[in-house]
Amino acid sequence: MLKAIKMSTAAEPLADRVALVTGASRGIGQAIALRLARAGATLVLAARTASALAQVEEAIRRAGTEALTIPTDLTNDQQVEQLIRTTLARFGRIDMLVNNAGGGPPRTPIVKARLADWEWTLRLNLWAPMVLTKLVLPSMIARRCGTIVNLCSLAGLTGKAGEAAYAAAKFALRGFSQSLFEEVREHGIKVAVICPGYVDTPLIPPNRRVDRNKMLHPDDVAEAVYHIAIASPRCCPLEVVLHPQHDPFT
Repeated sequence: MLKAIKMSTAAEPLADRVALVTGASRGIGQAIALRLARAGATLVLAARTASALAQVEEAIRRAGTEALTIPTDLTNDQQVEQLIRTTLARFGRIDMLVNNAGGGPPRTPIVKARLADWEWTLRLNLWAPMVLTKLVLPSMIARRCGTIVNLCSLAGLTGKAGEAAYAAAKFALRGFSQSLFEEVREHGIKVAVICPGYVDTPLIPPNRRVDRNKMLHPDDVAEAVYHIAIASPRCCPLEVVLHPQHDPFT
């Protein structure tokens, strides 16, 4: 059943939209979910840890917006399919998909890499966004609107030693997004890739050589997602690259 969602206002420009955010339990994903909620969107929160998701859901509800948490292992195709089925059963549509969940193993030379780590990295960073996109597209095409945002990385622009699988996944995600845009642009669907530099999250371990105050903040990435969501229907910010203004290594 389609849930009655209040129409948007100038103060809440996303009040009539349902947004699904993966990796929403912490860091960048949490910041994105909270930013979209402040703009009035109804949120669907996906990640593996139910307790962490519950905290984000509570923060969204305190802000006066509805949220639904669906614990999901995005490397499991059955759970990914259930995520979409549950969301559509509850809200009837998905207006915005933010493929934020990602990660990789510690830096490892190719000759020493474990194939299981490669498979996990590709499934999380590339395969899951592709499957989720395929599952949400039919309803977006039918309504001739929608927004898909894929969180990439500077690793998707320049490969580095020890990050071969992660870079391969992010390079491929950019290529997938470019092809996707060409397929769906005439249906009014926006596709965007965001490539942030170093972001101050727990995924980056403590390092005395790095000034974390000079890193990007998760809110900086969240703000970019928000501006994509409210972009004019005449334009699509297909690729957004975010660099820290100041070098964290100086």
